[in-house]
Amino acid sequence: MIEARPDRRATLGLLAGAAASGLAGCGRRDDGVTRLTFWAMGNEATNLPQILPEFERLNPGIEVTVQALPWSAAHQKLLTAYAGDSLPDLSQVGNTWVSEMAAIGAISPTPDFAADLLTDQFPAVLETNRINGRVVGTPWYVDTRLIYYRSDLLARAGYDAVPQTWDGWKTAMHAVKRVAGPGSFAVLLPVNEFEQLLTFGLQGGAPLLRERDTRGNFSSASFIAALEFYKSLFDEGLAPVASSTQISNVWTEFERGYFSFYFSGPWTIGDFRNRLKPTTQWMTSGVPGPTGPGASAPGGSSLVVYRHSPHQDAAWKLVRYLSEPAVQARFNGITGNLPARESAWATPAVADDPYIAAFKGQLSRAKAVPKVPEWERIVTEMQVVAERMVRGDITPRAAGAEIDRRADRLLEKRRWMIEQGRAV
Repeated sequence: MIEARPDRRATLGLLAGAAASGLAGCGRRDDGVTRLTFWAMGNEATNLPQILPEFERLNPGIEVTVQALPWSAAHQKLLTAYAGDSLPDLSQVGNTWVSEMAAIGAISPTPDFAADLLTDQFPAVLETNRINGRVVGTPWYVDTRLIYYRSDLLARAGYDAVPQTWDGWKTAMHAVKRVAGPGSFAVLLPVNEFEQLLTFGLQGGAPLLRERDTRGNFSSASFIAALEFYKSLFDEGLAPVASSTQISNVWTEFERGYFSFYFSGPWTIGDFRNRLKPTTQWMTSGVPGPTGPGASAPGGSSLVVYRHSPHQDAAWKLVRYLSEPAVQARFNGITGNLPARESAWATPAVADDPYIAAFKGQLSRAKAVPKVPEWERIVTEMQVVAERMVRGDITPRAAGAEIDRRADRLLEKRRWMIEQGRAV
Protein backbone atom coordinates (compact mmCIF):
# COMPACT_ATOMS: atom_id res chain seq x y z
CA MET A 1 0.00 0.00 0.00
CA ILE A 2 1.32 3.49 -0.87
CA GLU A 3 2.36 5.40 2.22
CA ALA A 4 1.87 8.91 0.80
CA ARG A 5 -1.31 9.37 -1.19
CA PRO A 6 -0.63 10.58 -4.75
CA ASP A 7 -2.12 13.76 -6.14
CA ARG A 8 -5.37 12.95 -7.89
CA ARG A 9 -4.82 15.01 -10.99
CA ALA A 10 -1.21 14.07 -11.43
CA THR A 11 -2.16 10.41 -11.15
CA LEU A 12 -5.34 10.14 -13.17
CA GLY A 13 -5.74 13.32 -15.29
CA LEU A 14 -7.59 16.60 -15.19
CA LEU A 15 -10.33 15.68 -17.64
CA ALA A 16 -11.66 12.81 -15.55
CA GLY A 17 -13.38 15.10 -13.05
CA ALA A 18 -15.69 16.56 -15.65
CA ALA A 19 -16.97 13.08 -16.50
CA ALA A 20 -18.01 12.41 -12.92
CA SER A 21 -18.95 15.86 -11.63
CA GLY A 22 -22.65 15.22 -12.09
CA LEU A 23 -22.55 12.32 -9.63
CA ALA A 24 -21.15 14.07 -6.56
CA GLY A 25 -22.73 13.69 -3.12
CA CYS A 26 -25.36 16.11 -1.91
CA GLY A 27 -24.30 16.57 1.72
CA ARG A 28 -26.27 18.41 4.39
CA ARG A 29 -28.84 21.11 3.69
CA ASP A 30 -30.36 23.71 5.94
CA ASP A 31 -33.07 21.31 7.10
CA GLY A 32 -30.46 19.37 9.11
CA VAL A 33 -30.89 16.14 7.13
CA THR A 34 -27.74 14.35 6.03
CA ARG A 35 -28.05 13.20 2.42
CA LEU A 36 -25.81 10.32 1.47
CA THR A 37 -25.00 9.45 -2.12
CA PHE A 38 -24.51 5.74 -2.75
CA TRP A 39 -23.21 4.41 -6.06
CA ALA A 40 -24.31 0.89 -6.89
CA MET A 41 -24.18 -1.31 -9.97
CA GLY A 42 -26.48 -3.53 -11.94
CA ASN A 43 -29.01 -5.64 -10.08
CA GLU A 44 -28.02 -4.16 -6.72
CA ALA A 45 -28.72 -0.60 -7.85
CA THR A 46 -32.12 -1.68 -9.14
CA ASN A 47 -33.17 -3.39 -5.93
CA LEU A 48 -31.55 -1.31 -3.17
CA PRO A 49 -34.54 1.07 -2.98
CA GLN A 50 -36.63 -1.84 -1.69
CA ILE A 51 -34.62 -2.11 1.52
CA LEU A 52 -33.55 1.48 2.19
CA PRO A 53 -36.88 2.86 3.51
CA GLU A 54 -36.44 0.83 6.71
CA PHE A 55 -32.96 2.29 7.19
CA GLU A 56 -34.30 5.82 6.76
CA ARG A 57 -37.14 5.07 9.19
CA LEU A 58 -34.60 3.92 11.79
CA ASN A 59 -32.36 6.92 11.06
CA PRO A 60 -34.73 9.86 10.45
CA GLY A 61 -31.86 12.32 10.05
CA ILE A 62 -30.38 10.48 7.05
CA GLU A 63 -31.62 10.20 3.47
CA VAL A 64 -29.95 8.00 0.86
CA THR A 65 -29.83 8.61 -2.88
CA VAL A 66 -28.83 5.60 -4.97
CA GLN A 67 -27.15 6.35 -8.27
CA ALA A 68 -26.83 3.45 -10.68
CA LEU A 69 -23.69 2.70 -12.66
CA PRO A 70 -23.43 -0.01 -15.31
CA TRP A 71 -20.89 -2.69 -14.39
CA SER A 72 -19.14 -2.19 -17.72
CA ALA A 73 -18.29 1.43 -16.85
CA ALA A 74 -18.19 1.36 -13.04
CA HIS A 75 -14.48 0.75 -12.55
CA GLN A 76 -13.46 3.64 -14.80
CA LYS A 77 -16.15 5.91 -13.35
CA LEU A 78 -14.78 5.41 -9.84
CA LEU A 79 -11.27 6.29 -10.99
CA THR A 80 -12.38 9.36 -12.89
CA ALA A 81 -14.48 10.48 -9.93
CA TYR A 82 -11.43 10.13 -7.70
CA ALA A 83 -9.43 12.24 -10.15
CA GLY A 84 -12.12 14.90 -10.11
CA ASP A 85 -12.64 14.82 -6.33
CA SER A 86 -16.26 13.85 -6.91
CA LEU A 87 -16.62 10.42 -5.39
CA PRO A 88 -19.88 9.66 -3.55
CA ASP A 89 -20.05 9.13 0.20
CA LEU A 90 -19.93 5.36 -0.23
CA SER A 91 -20.30 2.77 -2.94
CA GLN A 92 -20.36 -0.84 -3.94
CA VAL A 93 -17.07 -2.06 -5.43
CA GLY A 94 -15.98 -5.36 -6.87
CA ASN A 95 -13.79 -7.20 -4.38
CA THR A 96 -10.87 -7.26 -6.80
CA TRP A 97 -10.98 -3.45 -7.04
CA VAL A 98 -10.42 -2.91 -3.33
CA SER A 99 -6.62 -3.04 -3.48
CA GLU A 100 -6.53 -0.50 -6.29
CA MET A 101 -8.87 1.95 -4.56
CA ALA A 102 -6.88 1.55 -1.34
CA ALA A 103 -3.57 2.09 -3.16
CA ILE A 104 -4.66 5.51 -4.41
CA GLY A 105 -5.88 6.46 -0.94
CA ALA A 106 -9.58 6.71 -1.77
CA ILE A 107 -11.04 4.48 0.97
CA SER A 108 -11.58 5.06 4.66
CA PRO A 109 -10.34 2.07 6.72
CA THR A 110 -12.92 0.37 8.89
CA PRO A 111 -13.16 2.42 12.11
CA ASP A 112 -12.87 0.75 15.48
CA PHE A 113 -16.55 1.28 16.27
CA ALA A 114 -17.46 -0.79 13.19
CA ALA A 115 -15.03 -3.64 13.87
CA ASP A 116 -17.89 -6.02 14.72
CA LEU A 117 -18.90 -5.91 11.04
CA LEU A 118 -15.82 -8.00 10.29
CA THR A 119 -16.93 -10.97 12.35
CA ASP A 120 -18.96 -13.82 10.93
CA GLN A 121 -17.34 -13.50 7.48
CA PHE A 122 -15.87 -16.00 5.03
CA PRO A 123 -12.11 -15.79 5.68
CA ALA A 124 -10.95 -15.57 2.05
CA VAL A 125 -13.48 -12.85 1.23
CA LEU A 126 -12.45 -10.83 4.26
CA GLU A 127 -8.79 -11.29 3.37
CA THR A 128 -9.47 -9.79 -0.06
CA ASN A 129 -10.52 -6.62 1.75
CA ARG A 130 -7.51 -6.55 4.05
CA ILE A 131 -4.79 -4.23 2.74
CA ASN A 132 -1.51 -3.88 4.64
CA GLY A 133 -3.09 -5.47 7.71
CA ARG A 134 -6.14 -3.18 7.77
CA VAL A 135 -9.62 -4.02 6.49
CA VAL A 136 -10.82 -1.25 4.19
CA GLY A 137 -13.91 -2.80 2.60
CA THR A 138 -16.88 -4.52 4.22
CA PRO A 139 -18.09 -7.63 2.35
CA TRP A 140 -21.66 -7.06 1.19
CA TYR A 141 -22.45 -10.14 -0.83
CA VAL A 142 -20.22 -13.01 -1.90
CA ASP A 143 -19.85 -15.29 -4.84
CA THR A 144 -17.44 -17.81 -6.24
CA ARG A 145 -17.31 -20.17 -9.18
CA LEU A 146 -18.33 -23.79 -8.92
CA ILE A 147 -19.82 -26.37 -11.26
CA TYR A 148 -23.36 -26.58 -12.59
CA TYR A 149 -24.02 -30.00 -14.04
CA ARG A 150 -26.69 -32.09 -15.72
CA SER A 151 -27.54 -34.50 -12.92
CA ASP A 152 -29.70 -36.65 -15.23
CA LEU A 153 -26.91 -37.21 -17.75
CA LEU A 154 -24.40 -37.85 -14.97
CA ALA A 155 -26.74 -40.46 -13.48
CA ARG A 156 -27.17 -42.15 -16.87
CA ALA A 157 -23.36 -42.30 -17.06
CA GLY A 158 -23.30 -44.15 -13.73
CA TYR A 159 -22.51 -41.34 -11.26
CA ASP A 160 -24.65 -39.94 -8.47
CA ALA A 161 -22.37 -36.93 -7.88
CA VAL A 162 -19.46 -35.11 -9.48
CA PRO A 163 -16.18 -36.87 -8.55
CA GLN A 164 -13.99 -34.54 -6.52
CA THR A 165 -10.59 -35.33 -8.03
CA TRP A 166 -9.32 -34.25 -11.43
CA ASP A 167 -8.77 -37.82 -12.62
CA GLY A 168 -12.18 -38.98 -11.41
CA TRP A 169 -13.93 -35.97 -12.88
CA LYS A 170 -12.24 -36.45 -16.26
CA THR A 171 -13.31 -40.10 -16.34
CA ALA A 172 -16.87 -39.01 -15.56
CA MET A 173 -16.73 -36.38 -18.31
CA HIS A 174 -15.79 -38.99 -20.89
CA ALA A 175 -18.70 -41.15 -19.71
CA VAL A 176 -21.17 -38.24 -19.86
CA LYS A 177 -19.98 -37.27 -23.34
CA ARG A 178 -20.73 -40.81 -24.55
CA VAL A 179 -24.20 -40.66 -23.00
CA ALA A 180 -24.95 -37.22 -24.48
CA GLY A 181 -24.23 -38.47 -27.98
CA PRO A 182 -22.41 -37.36 -31.14
CA GLY A 183 -21.51 -33.69 -31.45
CA SER A 184 -21.57 -33.08 -27.72
CA PHE A 185 -18.85 -32.06 -25.30
CA ALA A 186 -18.58 -32.46 -21.54
CA VAL A 187 -17.56 -29.04 -20.20
CA LEU A 188 -17.65 -25.45 -21.42
CA LEU A 189 -14.36 -23.55 -20.91
CA PRO A 190 -14.57 -20.42 -23.08
CA VAL A 191 -11.04 -19.65 -24.24
CA ASN A 192 -11.57 -15.90 -23.68
CA GLU A 193 -12.50 -16.29 -19.99
CA PHE A 194 -9.82 -16.52 -17.33
CA GLU A 195 -11.93 -17.69 -14.39
CA GLN A 196 -11.85 -21.41 -15.19
CA LEU A 197 -8.06 -21.61 -15.60
CA LEU A 198 -7.59 -19.42 -12.53
CA THR A 199 -9.72 -21.88 -10.55
CA PHE A 200 -7.51 -24.78 -11.65
CA GLY A 201 -4.42 -22.73 -10.84
CA LEU A 202 -5.58 -22.08 -7.28
CA GLN A 203 -5.47 -25.81 -6.45
CA GLY A 204 -1.70 -25.90 -5.96
CA GLY A 205 0.26 -24.89 -2.91
CA ALA A 206 2.43 -22.35 -4.73
CA PRO A 207 1.31 -18.70 -4.79
CA LEU A 208 0.49 -17.15 -8.15
CA LEU A 209 2.89 -14.25 -7.56
CA ARG A 210 6.23 -14.26 -5.74
CA GLU A 211 8.80 -11.89 -4.27
CA ARG A 212 6.28 -9.71 -2.41
CA ASP A 213 3.85 -9.97 -5.34
CA THR A 214 6.30 -8.30 -7.70
CA ARG A 215 6.85 -11.20 -10.11
CA GLY A 216 4.78 -13.95 -11.67
CA ASN A 217 4.95 -17.49 -10.35
CA PHE A 218 3.13 -19.19 -13.21
CA SER A 219 6.13 -21.44 -13.95
CA SER A 220 5.66 -23.19 -10.60
CA ALA A 221 5.09 -26.94 -10.73
CA SER A 222 1.53 -26.59 -9.42
CA PHE A 223 0.48 -24.03 -12.03
CA ILE A 224 2.11 -26.03 -14.83
CA ALA A 225 0.03 -28.99 -13.63
CA ALA A 226 -3.07 -26.78 -13.88
CA LEU A 227 -2.13 -25.74 -17.42
CA GLU A 228 -1.60 -29.38 -18.39
CA PHE A 229 -4.97 -30.45 -16.97
CA TYR A 230 -6.73 -27.49 -18.60
CA LYS A 231 -5.16 -28.25 -22.00
CA SER A 232 -5.99 -31.95 -21.73
CA LEU A 233 -9.71 -31.18 -21.58
CA PHE A 234 -9.48 -29.62 -25.04
CA ASP A 235 -7.02 -32.19 -26.42
CA GLU A 236 -9.31 -35.07 -25.40
CA GLY A 237 -12.38 -33.47 -26.97
CA LEU A 238 -14.10 -32.80 -23.65
CA ALA A 239 -14.27 -29.02 -24.15
CA PRO A 240 -14.93 -27.15 -27.41
CA VAL A 241 -12.24 -24.72 -28.54
CA ALA A 242 -14.60 -21.76 -28.55
CA SER A 243 -14.98 -18.32 -27.04
CA SER A 244 -18.04 -17.19 -25.12
CA THR A 245 -19.20 -15.20 -28.16
CA GLN A 246 -19.43 -18.42 -30.14
CA ILE A 247 -21.93 -19.92 -27.68
CA SER A 248 -25.23 -18.41 -28.76
CA ASN A 249 -27.18 -19.25 -25.63
CA VAL A 250 -25.70 -20.97 -22.58
CA TRP A 251 -28.91 -22.34 -21.12
CA THR A 252 -30.15 -23.66 -24.45
CA GLU A 253 -26.87 -25.48 -25.11
CA PHE A 254 -26.81 -26.81 -21.53
CA GLU A 255 -30.38 -28.00 -21.91
CA ARG A 256 -29.76 -29.88 -25.15
CA GLY A 257 -26.63 -31.53 -23.74
CA TYR A 258 -24.05 -29.78 -25.90
CA PHE A 259 -22.12 -29.55 -22.63
CA SER A 260 -23.01 -30.98 -19.22
CA PHE A 261 -20.63 -29.17 -16.85
CA TYR A 262 -20.54 -25.39 -16.59
CA PHE A 263 -18.47 -23.11 -14.35
CA SER A 264 -20.41 -20.15 -13.02
CA GLY A 265 -21.49 -18.21 -9.94
CA PRO A 266 -24.73 -17.92 -7.97
CA TRP A 267 -26.38 -15.61 -10.50
CA THR A 268 -26.83 -18.64 -12.78
CA ILE A 269 -29.23 -20.25 -10.31
CA GLY A 270 -31.93 -17.74 -11.25
CA ASP A 271 -31.13 -17.99 -14.95
CA PHE A 272 -31.41 -21.78 -14.98
CA ARG A 273 -34.56 -21.80 -12.88
CA ASN A 274 -36.26 -19.33 -15.18
CA ARG A 275 -34.96 -20.50 -18.55
CA LEU A 276 -34.49 -24.27 -18.44
CA LYS A 277 -37.41 -26.56 -19.07
CA PRO A 278 -38.77 -28.16 -15.88
CA THR A 279 -37.78 -31.57 -17.26
CA THR A 280 -34.09 -30.59 -17.34
CA GLN A 281 -32.41 -31.94 -14.22
CA TRP A 282 -29.43 -30.03 -12.90
CA MET A 283 -27.53 -29.39 -9.69
CA THR A 284 -24.48 -27.56 -8.33
CA SER A 285 -21.24 -29.10 -7.11
CA GLY A 286 -17.97 -28.01 -5.58
CA VAL A 287 -14.88 -27.77 -7.78
CA PRO A 288 -12.71 -30.92 -7.99
CA GLY A 289 -9.03 -30.61 -7.15
CA PRO A 290 -5.99 -32.74 -7.94
CA THR A 291 -6.58 -35.02 -4.95
CA GLY A 292 -9.90 -33.88 -3.44
CA PRO A 293 -12.33 -30.96 -3.20
CA GLY A 294 -10.69 -27.89 -4.70
CA ALA A 295 -10.44 -24.19 -4.03
CA SER A 296 -11.81 -21.25 -5.98
CA ALA A 297 -11.42 -17.48 -5.98
CA PRO A 298 -13.69 -15.41 -3.72
CA GLY A 299 -15.83 -12.87 -5.50
CA GLY A 300 -18.72 -10.54 -4.87
CA SER A 301 -18.94 -6.93 -3.84
CA SER A 302 -17.92 -4.91 -0.82
CA LEU A 303 -19.07 -1.62 0.63
CA VAL A 304 -16.54 1.17 0.97
CA VAL A 305 -16.75 4.62 2.54
CA TYR A 306 -14.64 7.26 0.82
CA ARG A 307 -12.15 9.39 2.70
CA HIS A 308 -13.40 12.66 1.27
CA SER A 309 -16.96 12.18 2.58
CA PRO A 310 -17.86 14.66 5.33
CA HIS A 311 -20.53 12.22 6.55
CA GLN A 312 -18.41 9.35 7.84
CA ASP A 313 -20.67 8.42 10.77
CA ALA A 314 -23.82 8.40 8.64
CA ALA A 315 -22.12 6.40 5.90
CA TRP A 316 -20.92 3.77 8.36
CA LYS A 317 -24.43 3.53 9.81
CA LEU A 318 -25.63 2.58 6.35
CA VAL A 319 -22.83 0.03 5.96
CA ARG A 320 -23.80 -1.45 9.32
CA TYR A 321 -27.45 -1.73 8.30
CA LEU A 322 -26.65 -3.41 4.97
CA SER A 323 -24.34 -5.82 6.82
CA GLU A 324 -26.98 -7.07 9.25
CA PRO A 325 -27.61 -10.80 8.64
CA ALA A 326 -31.38 -10.33 8.47
CA VAL A 327 -31.03 -7.57 5.88
CA GLN A 328 -28.59 -9.64 3.84
CA ALA A 329 -30.95 -12.61 3.93
CA ARG A 330 -33.79 -10.39 2.73
CA PHE A 331 -31.60 -9.04 -0.05
CA ASN A 332 -30.83 -12.62 -1.08
CA GLY A 333 -34.54 -13.22 -1.51
CA ILE A 334 -34.82 -10.13 -3.72
CA THR A 335 -31.66 -10.42 -5.81
CA GLY A 336 -30.29 -13.95 -5.37
CA ASN A 337 -27.02 -12.50 -4.03
CA LEU A 338 -25.35 -14.75 -1.47
CA PRO A 339 -24.99 -13.15 1.99
CA ALA A 340 -21.51 -12.20 3.15
CA ARG A 341 -22.33 -12.91 6.81
CA GLU A 342 -22.19 -16.64 7.46
CA SER A 343 -24.98 -16.49 10.05
CA ALA A 344 -27.38 -15.24 7.35
CA TRP A 345 -27.03 -18.61 5.65
CA ALA A 346 -29.02 -20.19 8.47
CA THR A 347 -32.20 -18.37 7.45
CA PRO A 348 -34.71 -20.67 5.72
CA ALA A 349 -34.66 -18.80 2.41
CA VAL A 350 -30.94 -19.54 2.06
CA ALA A 351 -30.58 -22.80 3.98
CA ASP A 352 -33.46 -24.57 2.21
CA ASP A 353 -32.28 -23.85 -1.34
CA PRO A 354 -30.59 -27.02 -2.66
CA TYR A 355 -28.70 -25.14 -5.36
CA ILE A 356 -27.09 -22.78 -2.83
CA ALA A 357 -25.76 -25.50 -0.50
CA ALA A 358 -22.62 -26.23 -2.54
CA PHE A 359 -21.63 -22.58 -2.50
CA LYS A 360 -21.09 -22.51 1.25
CA GLY A 361 -18.61 -25.36 1.10
CA GLN A 362 -16.89 -23.81 -1.89
CA LEU A 363 -16.60 -20.44 -0.15
CA SER A 364 -15.10 -22.11 2.90
CA ARG A 365 -12.32 -23.43 0.60
CA ALA A 366 -11.84 -20.18 -1.30
CA LYS A 367 -8.36 -18.67 -1.65
CA ALA A 368 -7.78 -14.94 -1.92
CA VAL A 369 -6.05 -13.88 -5.14
CA PRO A 370 -3.05 -11.52 -5.04
CA LYS A 371 -4.01 -8.04 -3.86
CA VAL A 372 -2.21 -5.91 -6.40
CA PRO A 373 -3.87 -3.28 -8.61
CA GLU A 374 -2.45 -5.00 -11.69
CA TRP A 375 -4.19 -8.31 -11.00
CA GLU A 376 -7.04 -8.00 -13.51
CA ARG A 377 -4.56 -7.14 -16.26
CA ILE A 378 -2.38 -10.08 -15.26
CA VAL A 379 -5.17 -12.66 -15.50
CA THR A 380 -6.25 -11.18 -18.83
CA GLU A 381 -2.72 -11.75 -20.16
CA MET A 382 -2.75 -15.21 -18.59
CA GLN A 383 -5.78 -16.16 -20.64
CA VAL A 384 -4.38 -14.71 -23.87
CA VAL A 385 -1.38 -16.99 -23.49
CA ALA A 386 -3.53 -19.95 -22.43
CA GLU A 387 -5.60 -19.69 -25.60
CA ARG A 388 -2.42 -19.94 -27.67
CA MET A 389 -1.55 -23.06 -25.67
CA VAL A 390 -4.98 -24.60 -26.23
CA ARG A 391 -4.67 -24.01 -29.96
CA GLY A 392 -1.36 -25.86 -30.00
CA ASP A 393 1.03 -22.94 -30.51
CA ILE A 394 3.02 -23.49 -27.28
CA THR A 395 3.44 -26.11 -24.57
CA PRO A 396 2.16 -25.71 -20.99
CA ARG A 397 5.70 -25.14 -19.74
CA ALA A 398 6.33 -22.45 -22.36
CA ALA A 399 2.94 -20.92 -21.54
CA GLY A 400 3.88 -20.64 -17.86
CA ALA A 401 7.13 -18.88 -18.76
CA GLU A 402 5.33 -16.49 -21.10
CA ILE A 403 2.70 -15.61 -18.50
CA ASP A 404 5.52 -14.88 -16.05
CA ARG A 405 7.20 -12.61 -18.58
CA ARG A 406 4.00 -10.63 -19.15
CA ALA A 407 3.20 -10.45 -15.43
CA ASP A 408 6.72 -9.24 -14.64
CA ARG A 409 6.30 -6.45 -17.17
CA LEU A 410 2.99 -5.37 -15.63
CA LEU A 411 4.51 -5.45 -12.15
CA GLU A 412 7.58 -3.40 -13.07
CA LYS A 413 6.24 -0.21 -11.45
CA ARG A 414 5.36 -2.10 -8.27
CA ARG A 415 8.93 -3.40 -8.04
CA TRP A 416 10.27 0.14 -8.45
CA MET A 417 7.89 1.51 -5.80
CA ILE A 418 8.97 -1.13 -3.30
CA GLU A 419 12.61 -0.41 -4.03
CA GLN A 420 11.92 3.28 -3.40
CA GLY A 421 10.09 2.53 -0.17
CA ARG A 422 6.81 3.90 -1.53
CA ALA A 423 4.85 0.66 -1.27
CA VAL A 424 4.79 -2.28 1.12
